[in-house]
Amino acid sequence: MPREPAQYLLRLDDLCPTVSAERWKRFQSLIEEFHLQPILAVVPDNRDHELQVSPPDPAFWDRLRALESAGASVALHGYRHLCTSRGRSLVDLHRVTEFAGVSAATQRAWIAKGLRILRDHGLHPKIWVAPRHGFDAQTIRALLEEGIAIVSDGFARRPFLRGGITWIPQQLWGPVEKDRGLWTICVHPNTASDAEIEALRNFLAAHAARFTSVDRAVADLQPATLTLVERIQAECALRRLTLSHSLRPIRRLGSLRKSKSA
Repeated sequence: MPREPAQYLLRLDDLCPTVSAERWKRFQSLIEEFHLQPILAVVPDNRDHELQVSPPDPAFWDRLRALESAGASVALHGYRHLCTSRGRSLVDLHRVTEFAGVSAATQRAWIAKGLRILRDHGLHPKIWVAPRHGFDAQTIRALLEEGIAIVSDGFARRPFLRGGITWIPQQLWGPVEKDRGLWTICVHPNTASDAEIEALRNFLAAHAARFTSVDRAVADLQPATLTLVERIQAECALRRLTLSHSLRPIRRLGSLRKSKSA
């Protein structure tokens, strides 16, 4: 029996009324052109100055409602996007995040308030996307208590169950062709370069038919607990990414030295 080809999901992070108007417009055009049903990770009450790129867009929430009506999935992307807490996340990439290490009561309050804001704007959030991948077992319990049963994170190659919640893996920050599995490409419109947007457009032109939605991925791939081999593969992928992050300052220093000696 032949293996199913790889499927892809597009996830757009850090969305809020002050998202870069120019870049957000370009991503909306890609969504419409290629009939995508992406994950829209929305910060409900943004207080992060780095996400205040453009003046507040009065039509922002209307645009989100239209995209959701067309099949996009809205995700709760933290609460205020203020990453000042120290704690160990279930996805151990960063030790300074918004949620990991925060008390259960505070996390539950933030999640409830964030969901209320999004719902008051006529949206129907059903996914959790943690700023800086930072969330712990307390977060999972609060999400389930508030009716959110899916998180977008993890380094497996298929949707899986862990801690009583469904995980849709997110392993890529740019388009990479894969032979099998489900791969979520996470893009930040505020910081995406022209070259990165063009690379995504080219990838979509070649592979748009293999982009799926959250609902289809869950229905078709039927999440289950990862096998031991799959858990090892996911842990190795996480460790490779962690090592890559830790080596970035060394690479930048090496590039700087080369430029000075040139």
